[in-house]
Amino acid sequence: MLKKLLVANRGEIAVRIIRAAQDLG
Repeated sequence: MLKKLLVANRGEIAVRIIRAAQDLG
């Protein structure tokens, strides 16, 4: 369970960072 949650969190953070980077251009 913990590992799955960590992986999911990492994915969410990665997506947020990518979106933020795209917004900055």
